[in-house]
Amino acid sequence: MERPGRLLLQSELRVRNTAYDVCLSRSHLTWKRRISSPVYHPFRPSLCHRVPVSEIISVREEEEDGVAQSDDGSWKKIKEKEGKDCMRTFTVSYVERSQKHRWRCAEVTFTCPEGALCQHWVSSIQEQLSMNTSRPRHLLVYINPYGGKKQGKRIYEQKVAPLFALAGVSADVIVTEYANHARDHLRNAAELKQYDGVVCVGGDGMFSELVHGLIWRTQMDAGVNLNSPDETLIPCSLRIGIIPAGSTDCICFATVGSNDPVTSALHIIIGDEQPMDVCSVHHDNTFLRYSVSLLGYGFYGDVLTDSERKRWMGPARYDLSGLKMFLTHHYYEGTVSFLPAKGITGTPRDASKCRSGCTICQHSGQLLSKRPGKYENNEVSDSDADGEWRTIRGKFLAINAASMSCACPRSPKGLSPAAHLADGTIDLILVRKCSRFNFLRHLLRHTSKDDQFDMTFVEVQRVQRFRFAPRHCQSDSELELDLLENGKHQIFSQICRDHPACSCAPAYSSWNCDGEILTHAAIDVRAHCQLIKLFARGIEEPAVFEDTTNPCAI
Repeated sequence: MERPGRLLLQSELRVRNTAYDVCLSRSHLTWKRRISSPVYHPFRPSLCHRVPVSEIISVREEEEDGVAQSDDGSWKKIKEKEGKDCMRTFTVSYVERSQKHRWRCAEVTFTCPEGALCQHWVSSIQEQLSMNTSRPRHLLVYINPYGGKKQGKRIYEQKVAPLFALAGVSADVIVTEYANHARDHLRNAAELKQYDGVVCVGGDGMFSELVHGLIWRTQMDAGVNLNSPDETLIPCSLRIGIIPAGSTDCICFATVGSNDPVTSALHIIIGDEQPMDVCSVHHDNTFLRYSVSLLGYGFYGDVLTDSERKRWMGPARYDLSGLKMFLTHHYYEGTVSFLPAKGITGTPRDASKCRSGCTICQHSGQLLSKRPGKYENNEVSDSDADGEWRTIRGKFLAINAASMSCACPRSPKGLSPAAHLADGTIDLILVRKCSRFNFLRHLLRHTSKDDQFDMTFVEVQRVQRFRFAPRHCQSDSELELDLLENGKHQIFSQICRDHPACSCAPAYSSWNCDGEILTHAAIDVRAHCQLIKLFARGIEEPAVFEDTTNPCAI
């Protein structure tokens, strides 16, 4: 129970004909059942409930009608006589935690002995809710009717819209009609000043459209040159919400811990805020795309390229393409140059994970925000000194850059389990040429508790920026020299170039940028610390869900 000095209101009310002591403070609403007998009953329902005011969805006043039995034995409701003060009730809707990081909307109805007391309780709770300025009041919602299993419109109308209406959140809804419809609308037509946030109902591709449209609009309004990789980007003021309705929903899973639409809607309603890094991808001083989760060259790029030819198969195409690329076992040569992250805490091999209220993200975000706006454009060198570029040349099966853990239902730990959402860094994972068996061991680590990177052919670096140049972009003389070094491929070199399906490795792969194929293989990638904000709070620790069995112990 709250200390008396912190209480705003305290009364004895009834819940389902049982007396409760109900207390309201600025931080919590608590109701504790009065114990009429000193005998302990272990199978009774929980005696005490405690809900943060910030997680109250709404409160509404209702009138409780009297109930009487008619002469024929049936029950019917009858109104109290006029002039007599009838019993009044009010209902509080609030967030209740379920299993596997899922939230649901729960309700409790309190009965007051008189109407004036009921109105006092309702107005007091509403006053506390109105003081929370982070809650959205007006949202712009984009629905992708074609993503995933084509259930986006149904999910919004049946699961999300009723919750928004309950919480008093209004929404302007746009059902997208073509690819990049949401991006183009955000760029040119949307009146962003009248909204408190932007919400997408769809998968990771739909979220990417919102990110590109919102960042582009923000930078254009600020006069930032997007084609310069050294420009400091301006953080977006509007928060982005994700209602998962796609095939993988990786972004939602990695930031909330679940791909449940109701959970995401409740995070939006209570106004949660989670900053998030964004990577800009350039080629020869030309902007290509933004990335918020995974940049993959080699294996993951080949899987995406092959799966695009099998879109008619649905989500199963990823499994088939993944198996095909694993058996093909292509490797690619190139040069990776990177600027190691400094002034941060944590490494890619930490046992601790990025969770709600992550101190590493808070600390690193503060440090990175104080740094100069532009990196020094030094020549790439092989120096290993801190603060200078480092270079690695070799043959790689995969080059992955993770801005977050990239966790999803199929890979609960993700590609880089210790990656952080908002520390301004990228986990650069280099998988060198190895046997199929060893590469399979590496892939299986994504679903196990073992160290993802405890293998001699895997190297991981936490970086702020990196560049990649494939071998085919180098001079023809160097390429001819390499072919002479591989005697077993020398005779069939021309055939292999023209027919990549043979056992010889093709010259280059493609970059998988958050599920989209980049048009260039040579890229320059830079992390921008906390460029956007989500309606989320990060993945909560399991203890938060376990303690809900005894809410007063929180």
